[in-house]
Amino acid sequence: MAGGSGSPQRDGVVVFGHSGEVAAPESPDVEAPDGRGQTLQPATEPPDPAVTDRRRRVALAGHRGDGSSARPGLEDVAPEVRSTALGALDRLGLLTGDDLARAMTDPAPQVRRRGCELAARHPDVDLGSALTDVDASVVEMAAWATGEQGDAAYVPVLTALAATTSGHPDPLCREAAVAALGAIGDPSGLHAVVAALGDKPAVRRRAAAALAAFDGPAVESALRRCLEDRDWQVRQVAEDLLAVE
Repeated sequence: MAGGSGSPQRDGVVVFGHSGEVAAPESPDVEAPDGRGQTLQPATEPPDPAVTDRRRRVALAGHRGDGSSARPGLEDVAPEVRSTALGALDRLGLLTGDDLARAMTDPAPQVRRRGCELAARHPDVDLGSALTDVDASVVEMAAWATGEQGDAAYVPVLTALAATTSGHPDPLCREAAVAALGAIGDPSGLHAVVAALGDKPAVRRRAAAALAAFDGPAVESALRRCLEDRDWQVRQVAEDLLAVE
């Protein structure tokens, strides 16, 4: 069986967990005039016009190949600008592992979250500290990113996060951890995925899908149990994976 990827939505950031196409769409960074010649602002646009202007200039630098104008944004006092600068430098191919390591220790959760998102494409960047972040949205994004990196070294901490009773108190984080275990597909993570079939419906759905990454009698047995689940989507995943007519 083969695994996939997917994600949840929190504060305007969409992070897909590992049961479908992986994507974490960026917030709009470029200004767009509407029919009256005004500038459309994202819902999360900071109220300070000066911050908006600095953020826009950094974003445009990323689209125009101007790394020397984008990089100073990493030191801006506004987290919105620092977060946008990370994306601009990534677009230009100038984002370094050190940039991401600093981002994941930033005082602002939105910058740490953005750093985790971009670290998904930088397997040299260690996400371990982000998986224990005090902000649940950062943990959720970090778990998604570990699945994208595919490093089995993260399996023990993901297993701990995914535990139904002793794991992360936020079910979105447990769901993301289960999804990452499926994306990594290391056999040592199977028991945590099977255990997650006793969690809330959204986590159970993710666990059922994550079983596609594993093989063996324990997997088939777990999928057979899913055929009796109270949630029809869990049952549907099991039917698809077992090729039940």
